[in-house]
Amino acid sequence: MKDITFYGRFEADILAGRKTITLREASDADFVAGDRVRVSRYEDNVFFCNIEIIDVTPVQFDELNNAHAVQENMTLPELKQVISEIYPGLKSLFMIAFRLV
Repeated sequence: MKDITFYGRFEADILAGRKTITLREASDADFVAGDRVRVSRYEDNVFFCNIEIIDVTPVQFDELNNAHAVQENMTLPELKQVISEIYPGLKSLFMIAFRLV
């Protein structure tokens, strides 16, 4: 089973089904639809759930919109700020859609 980490601040949203996508750089997007993935917190590597990958799609930073923000359980300005902090200057991302299993 593959692994992925999320910042701890996203754990509750993932477990509640409010966060259904993640935006990652290419090196963090080595998933395909159907993959079952073990999810842990980035800060301490504590496991908190399993997800199934639904889709992996390239997306440009400038193309991020309200639909992406809703799936991330944020406003669009918040989403762009978070992505800019995690991946400064990165313009090419991958949207990984998932569901809890």
